Amino acid sequence: MGLFSGMEKFGLEEFKDAQIIDKSQPSKADIEKLAPKPVERDETDALFDKHYTCPVCDLRFSTRSIRAGRVKLVEKDLDLRPIYDFVDPLKYDVITCDKCGYSSLTRYFGKLSTKQMKTIKESVGTNFRGLENNKPIYTYDDAIERHKLALICSIVKNAKNGEKAYTCLKLAWVIRGKRNGIDSKDPAFKELYVEEMECIKNAYEGFLLAISNEPFPIAGMDENTLKYIMSDMARKLKKYDEAAKLLGSVITSRTTNDRLKEEALKLKEIIKDELKKSSTK
Repeated sequence: MGLFSGMEKFGLEEFKDAQIIDKSQPSKADIEKLAPKPVERDETDALFDKHYTCPVCDLRFSTRSIRAGRVKLVEKDLDLRPIYDFVDPLKYDVITCDKCGYSSLTRYFGKLSTKQMKTIKESVGTNFRGLENNKPIYTYDDAIERHKLALICSIVKNAKNGEKAYTCLKLAWVIRGKRNGIDSKDPAFKELYVEEMECIKNAYEGFLLAISNEPFPIAGMDENTLKYIMSDMARKLKKYDEAAKLLGSVITSRTTNDRLKEEALKLKEIIKDELKKSSTK
């Protein structure tokens, strides 16, 4: 007797010998049709217009910003530069007034004294030729320009060394983002590398001064995090003794968290390898 014996009373005689399992193999084309299609994400999906009032000229303006939770951290460079899945939020971390040119990293925007506002208006605003804020996305070139404007404004307003150094670091990261998308044989690759290293040098020197006369946190970073980043800067600048000293401070500190200590130990080995290679040349 078959599995469906007795189902005749329901008028389903035709299923008496029905095959339950389909043993035929689907074609490749059928499988491809069933496979989930990758979701193509557009950079604009992660952006929205955020409104600000310029503390220098009182203009109400909007700038493109990253929506919370729309981007996912994938990994970090050795110096903790964050890398996200489909858009680089670093491109959107400078706020620029399109009328007077006042610019700064988001964390410092609006924190101006009367004297600083006057100086920026006289030194930047009177010469500024305008900037377009309503682009759907900001390219790396847009971001580099904005970071340079922020750096100029930090110099003009005589910002603390920590702010100027951090702005240099963020500019270096944005330049690296552009460089990473270029073939290493392209002449622009080397030009961007030279520019990035100039930013790294200025950031390193600025942070050295900052840690000697500014309280922590500096640019939102605790002492161990900043010293770790500085140790990698020193490595890039081939200041290996300084890099080792900074790194030793991070590794031996009781307040260093396990994740940062693990990164510091990895960096220590990289510095050792680079020293060996340089000594054999």
